[in-house]
Amino acid sequence: MANITFTSPIMHRDKTIYAVAGDTKTILALAEEHQIPIPFECRDGNCGSCLIEVSYIDDKPKMSIALTEKEKARLKELQVVTAEEIADAEVRDMPPRYRLACQYIARDEEVRIRFTGTPGGS
Repeated sequence: MANITFTSPIMHRDKTIYAVAGDTKTILALAEEHQIPIPFECRDGNCGSCLIEVSYIDDKPKMSIALTEKEKARLKELQVVTAEEIADAEVRDMPPRYRLACQYIARDEEVRIRFTGTPGGS
């Protein structure tokens, strides 16, 4: 089970939800299901409007789903990840701090998802 805490200056308070183990919903889909206002435009990783910052709360190994090629390209274009961070993600399974909510699937981990409420904002 994943514990996902959403935080944003546009929310009155943080909200933690529990994602069922084995669930393959993206962070964006979970946010919508729980009325959490992450901005988005395309749902496909093309626009970058659903940019989020991910912090790992527990000390367990990071288990998130790998970056898609589309997500890597968009994060580089938004200048929120470096080539070194992409290499760390590909070679050492160390996910970068910034992700796209429409592409990121949390696994059995406790994470904090921060978003500004501004499309593409971090």
